[in-house]
Amino acid sequence: MSNGDDETADDAEETSDVPDTTVTAEDLHDRLDEAEQELDDAETEAALDGVEARLDSVESDVAELPETDDDDEEAADPAEEIESRLADLRDDLGTQRGPYAEDVISILEAAQTTLTDSEWTETGDKEAFDAVDTFLGEVDDYFDGSVDAGENLGAAADAVGSVVEAIGDADLDPDTDADAIADVLDAAEALEDDLEAAEVWSDLTVQEQLDAKGFYDILTNENRKDFPPEWNAAKLHAKEGNLELVLYAFDKLGSEFMDEYFLDIFYHLGSDAEPAFEKMHEMAQKRDKGPIKVLGKIGNDDACETLHEFIEGDGDPSLQKVTLRSLGAIGSKKSVQPVANRLDAESDEIRSVAARTLGLLGDTRAISPLADILEADNSDTVRASAAWALRQIGTETALDEAAKYTDDRAYLVQAEAEKAAGA
Repeated sequence: MSNGDDETADDAEETSDVPDTTVTAEDLHDRLDEAEQELDDAETEAALDGVEARLDSVESDVAELPETDDDDEEAADPAEEIESRLADLRDDLGTQRGPYAEDVISILEAAQTTLTDSEWTETGDKEAFDAVDTFLGEVDDYFDGSVDAGENLGAAADAVGSVVEAIGDADLDPDTDADAIADVLDAAEALEDDLEAAEVWSDLTVQEQLDAKGFYDILTNENRKDFPPEWNAAKLHAKEGNLELVLYAFDKLGSEFMDEYFLDIFYHLGSDAEPAFEKMHEMAQKRDKGPIKVLGKIGNDDACETLHEFIEGDGDPSLQKVTLRSLGAIGSKKSVQPVANRLDAESDEIRSVAARTLGLLGDTRAISPLADILEADNSDTVRASAAWALRQIGTETALDEAAKYTDDRAYLVQAEAEKAAGA
């Protein structure tokens, strides 16, 4: 028995020599107190790095705290209090760091982008330029007066870029150059605020933007006839050939109500509406019939590839008819085959419009398919359209094909055949 008692005593002695590594809330609070004191005393970035390392260590040990008793709802969670202190100290640490040259560079690069990408009004252009000029004056001592704003916003933006490069080349240290960095940072933030306050077009109402562009200047007491005034002014500008200003108003007004007015203007301008082609082409890709009609009047065959997609298959009949008529008005040879493919459409109306479109295109390749339609189609209206189309093509072969039907059972076909025979 005595031997057993000795072994038990030895085990107890060995156990008592093992250090207690249990993490306690009191210990973590003590470590946070030390970190707080170090933060108050820190004067360099290296010292702040040490504080951050201490906070990281405390954060990793929070998870080791003993769990609270779930049955005691009123018991405070020590981990929550420690985590709250950690968050506050990290905020204080972030505030005490810097300023850094990188912060200045980031603000100035954003300012440079603002200068080049913003749509400034005439007033805003001057305000933005003055803001840069003021900024350069405030940082002049740091760059030996070598950076000038120039004479316009483009040059001013380049000047800001030069300051960015100079700051990067200076390799400013957040400890030894803290005052210089702070001064330039204050100037950069003031520039940022001034650019934010400078007037851009989006700050104005649509009517104010149009007025600033001189859109309403064309209106006089004598020519104010239509309402709304935007419609009146747009018509007058179109008559004067000011299509760019009409397009500007068209983009800005942007309502279905006004779109109808402006599309009517472009439609009646015909080929003179060429400056509106890109806008009409863009709108047509949404299968909007109004712009498709305008494209036909403009007559630019760059629209054909897009329009060909709208006549494929048996989709919206009204869209197909509008598109076919526009293709006929454009008159491009590249449309002959896509249009001829619609001669086998299920709809009599589409077949009829397709036949007439081939007549407007005037290509002799359409003679054979039109002759087949004239001979075999079960709709007399479609057959009459084919005869009309052959007459529009007007070659001897085309006229001979149409003239075969002077005794046709259908009056419409017979009338077209007699005209072909007379020609």
